[in-house]
Amino acid sequence: MPGIVGLITKRPRVEAEHELSRMVRTMRHESFYRTGTWVEPALGVYVGWSALEKSSADGMRICNRQDETILVFSGEELAEVEPGHERSSDAAVFPARLNGRFHGLLADRTLGTVTLFNDRYGMHRLYYHESKDAFYFAAEAKAILAVRPELRTPDPRGMGELIAGGCVMENRTIFHGIEVLPPAAAWVFRDRSIQEKRTYFRPSEWEEQAPLEPEAYYRELRDAFTRNLPRYFNDSERIGIALTGGLDTRMIMAWRKAPPGSLPCYTFGGMFRDSQDVLVARRVAKICEQSHTVITVGSEFLSRFPHYAERSVYLTDGCVDPSRAHDLYVSEKARNVAPVKVVGTYASEMLNQVPTFNPVKPVSGLFNSEILAHVKHAEATYAELCREHPVTFAAFRQFPWSHYGVLALEQTQLTVRSPYLHNEVVRTVFRAPKAARADGDVRLRLINEGNPALARIRSDLGLGGAVGRLRGAASRRLLEFTFKAEYAYDYGMPQWLAGIDHVLSPLHLERLFLGRHKLLHYRVWYRDALSKYVREMLLDPRTLARPYLDRTVLETVVRHHLEGSRNYTTAIHKILALELLHRLFVDEPLRVGS
Repeated sequence: MPGIVGLITKRPRVEAEHELSRMVRTMRHESFYRTGTWVEPALGVYVGWSALEKSSADGMRICNRQDETILVFSGEELAEVEPGHERSSDAAVFPARLNGRFHGLLADRTLGTVTLFNDRYGMHRLYYHESKDAFYFAAEAKAILAVRPELRTPDPRGMGELIAGGCVMENRTIFHGIEVLPPAAAWVFRDRSIQEKRTYFRPSEWEEQAPLEPEAYYRELRDAFTRNLPRYFNDSERIGIALTGGLDTRMIMAWRKAPPGSLPCYTFGGMFRDSQDVLVARRVAKICEQSHTVITVGSEFLSRFPHYAERSVYLTDGCVDPSRAHDLYVSEKARNVAPVKVVGTYASEMLNQVPTFNPVKPVSGLFNSEILAHVKHAEATYAELCREHPVTFAAFRQFPWSHYGVLALEQTQLTVRSPYLHNEVVRTVFRAPKAARADGDVRLRLINEGNPALARIRSDLGLGGAVGRLRGAASRRLLEFTFKAEYAYDYGMPQWLAGIDHVLSPLHLERLFLGRHKLLHYRVWYRDALSKYVREMLLDPRTLARPYLDRTVLETVVRHHLEGSRNYTTAIHKILALELLHRLFVDEPLRVGS
């Protein structure tokens, strides 16, 4: 993912520049990346960067007129500047006034200080490692691994959390000795060592706000959203929107009011039929007089799945498993539509306070006792975090931990923006009345006020729409049934039903349900189109010899899933991810670009 990289050290300049060069090369993944470096031996600073061509970070570094303050910045800053006021580069106030996903380095030659900082959510991740002779930082862990190979060791606790919840929690990583800069960090260095690990914002500042009455909350949320939305479409580059059948992107369309043909829309579709996402999004785009494209995840993707699976794990430093490989595939396609992508991500989790990040118990007997102890510890950590304010959990835990991998993968190809993570919007959501959910989905009201025509279209799950109460309820029940049926025939198929489905497999019953709501069908894909890949990867002697796995149980998992008598989709995701992580980062020398 594009970002900054470097080290702060007292070591000789020649040694430091050599390591910096290697770190920068490790983060250049595409021909449309732009890279550069800046060094200041007097401060012990050696910093580099990679950026998408023509993005806001393309063209670093930034200096003041006296060349005394130097800023190296990655990400986007989307806050409003009041007339007559300029942004301050004072480290004491500078990060707190920014708005967006970002990280960077601010060097002050006059004060002799260097400040590493990031956004208040920690969404634009910055990894670091403290050694005796240097402080390393990088947007990708692999850049640090490239110069500190002794760190290429998986951390058992991180592995347990990855198995349990799909992500490593609490600003740790899967690699022993590498951590993540905490949210809202402004770490100050002087004389090449850390002087202060400062935090410029804490969620408690927003938690302590008084809740609003329902009507006042609606007005505040509407005003915060509509006032800031235009900033997410202010760019010289072409902007597209990843339109779905849900309410989150529709709310954006309702208030954006883009001129006809100026905002290309696209939806990710499956191989069996047009999903509800595609059907609804197509109608939304037509009402808004915008073009609409379906990017299909089908035979082409499956034919290149080994490439995308390996590449996805590598690009994200193991923060996604192969079930997210399609995100890289569709992001490559989406870049041909527009290099900037606006999404509705984060809205549902915050506005409806519905967590999507939950621990899952592994297959019995698959992992050894050491890893299982860490899995149980991860479950306890998650349970403790759930006691926090629900918006704090979503914005400051779930998003930077669980959502990070997919975002990082998308941002290897695109500039990704979501207006729902704007500071003013999140701050307002903290003031939601306790009865907000009981009063109905606030998104439906916002869509209706912004564009009544869009409110007359039901969502992919039957919400809203200009139909009678009885007909609307029947429609929702039908869509809910097909949604649950598809889930049962895919990821969620219980083992007893998998056995029955195996007996009835000649009837291809799954084709009655698959593709109506989802575009990914890994249970079927692993069983059929990807069976050779699964067998070659998971029954390879290297995989079977991993000390944390039980060989017999793994062989049974693979055999039963491939013959269709059991459903082990989630387990296959996890083992593939761990195996690719070992092969890419531990077993073999790390790849370094040119």
